[in-house]
Amino acid sequence: MTTLAPQAVVRLGTRPSPMAMEQTGRFAQAFHACHPQLTLDIRKITSEGDAHRGPLSRIGGKGAFTRRADTHLLDGRVDATIACAKDLPGSHDRAPGTAVAAVLPREDVRDVLVLPVGHQPVTLAELPPGTRVGTSAPRRAALLASLFPQLVPVPIRGNADSRLDRLDHGRLGADVMIAALAGLRRLGFADRAGEVLDPTLWLPATGAGIIVVEHRADDTVTGGLLAPLTHPATRILLDAERAVLAELAGGCLTAASAHATLDDTGRVTVRAAVLDPAGGPSVRAEASGPAEHAAEIGRRTARALLNAGAARLLAVTHE
Repeated sequence: MTTLAPQAVVRLGTRPSPMAMEQTGRFAQAFHACHPQLTLDIRKITSEGDAHRGPLSRIGGKGAFTRRADTHLLDGRVDATIACAKDLPGSHDRAPGTAVAAVLPREDVRDVLVLPVGHQPVTLAELPPGTRVGTSAPRRAALLASLFPQLVPVPIRGNADSRLDRLDHGRLGADVMIAALAGLRRLGFADRAGEVLDPTLWLPATGAGIIVVEHRADDTVTGGLLAPLTHPATRILLDAERAVLAELAGGCLTAASAHATLDDTGRVTVRAAVLDPAGGPSVRAEASGPAEHAAEIGRRTARALLNAGAARLLAVTHE
């Protein structure tokens, strides 16, 4: 277990992308406000996913964005790591020994249509048949196949800013693309958001809009330093959504969504779906209960999905 003396340095590992550095900077401000006597040493870790330009499926899905950071954390080269919750594989897909220490307030969960600069405003429904829609997410590709079968999903890679540049210059391999509204806002590109997609139809990613900081599970000192930075309501939502993913044994190639909400009475509701990559009917389920049982509500929702036949679709996405 790590022991931190007064004026100690906390080493935080982060990916070097502009998006990752922006969210790390915001976390650093909160950390220094909470612990002005401590130094936060930010260390950039280039992930396998950052270095690889081909399909993520060839290098293990989104786990390619976390494996190297997990190794640095577990062997003691850093004390904590920061990431978007939607990019974290389920616990069943990761080496044991990490734990969530801080959960930042949730941002917007919605996806948006992004058009090339100068393109007249248009919605997904108005795009001509055969339009190539860029996305790297199986969830988005399955939603396109279901809701807009006349459009063609194509895989794209790269950081958000480079994707925008390539889209504008005709080098993306897609005519338009789908992006997270929260990510565009973080990078100062909110003006590039076209149609904001209705989250009741265009289902959000599990963990969308949530930034988490993890530490070694046995490092109670670092965990204690980071815990006060947690936004309690967002932690409840994260626990519920991640429980769905874990119960389904879903992976980064799974076309699925789990979205939790919390009302003013302290009741959490989880709505989840497993999607058909071919665009067929999805399997959906919903469960509610007291916020203190958020994880169990998530597990209950996942079991309802499995009982309704989601295992068949999960088998397809795992192939």
